[in-house]
Amino acid sequence: MGVLNVTPDSFSDGGRFFEARAAVEHGLQMLDDGADILDVGGESTRPGVVAVSGQPAVSAEEELRRVLPVIEELVRQRPEAVLSIDTYKAGVARTAVEAGAEIVNDVSGLRWDAQMMPTVAGLRCGVVLMHMRGRPAEWRTLPPLHDPVGLVSRGLRELAEEAVARGIARKCIVLDPGFGFGKSFDENYPLLAHFDELHQLGFPLLAGVSRKSFIGRTLAKNGGDAPPQDRLYGSLAATTTAILKGAHIVRVHDVKAAAQAAKIADAVVRKA
Repeated sequence: MGVLNVTPDSFSDGGRFFEARAAVEHGLQMLDDGADILDVGGESTRPGVVAVSGQPAVSAEEELRRVLPVIEELVRQRPEAVLSIDTYKAGVARTAVEAGAEIVNDVSGLRWDAQMMPTVAGLRCGVVLMHMRGRPAEWRTLPPLHDPVGLVSRGLRELAEEAVARGIARKCIVLDPGFGFGKSFDENYPLLAHFDELHQLGFPLLAGVSRKSFIGRTLAKNGGDAPPQDRLYGSLAATTTAILKGAHIVRVHDVKAAAQAAKIADAVVRKA
């Protein structure tokens, strides 16, 4: 899954693909480089993002203004491509799926918008349910976790059970433990080391570790975390680990390099 941020403030690319034409070109290149899915997002959920007066940092109208032309053009040029919309807003999800997206990737696990559960159920599209602890603005003040794997496993089970109870087909659901989303730097490593334990939940698993802050902290030099652009090799190591632990989908920024790493990891898994 290639990450396509149509935002001016993403932590990973700093708005390089905010203009629709640049986003489409980048999306096409990721497909050529080996992406099976493009995950198109119009609102950053980087650490520290603050909503204003309880409202989303980006309105649904602005989010659609950013992503809809990109989705429509990608569908026009590559109708066979599988597109995902990275959003927690029901209205954005519905419009994006009607425009050709086949998956809704919701970082809130369908919890932040009361209309998201019935909307996704009605659309009968694929859905990624991600575990998030708190909101981005709260992450730096959350108390430490004593059992990250247990907490995430229980949280994902609850999300999946609620989704199925609300009419979303089991076959449409993928689970994502949410690396970095409300987990401190050190809490991500046990989650990655024990990623295979999440298979007991009975759903396909997605791992999004690419360029995450915990990688930058581990690769720190001279007292400073490695910036996102210097996290490629660390991201490949973490992504490969996730595949060896059984990830079905890996969400990445550097598609060409990750696709090559995935081929080797898949070859190992097939011989295990």
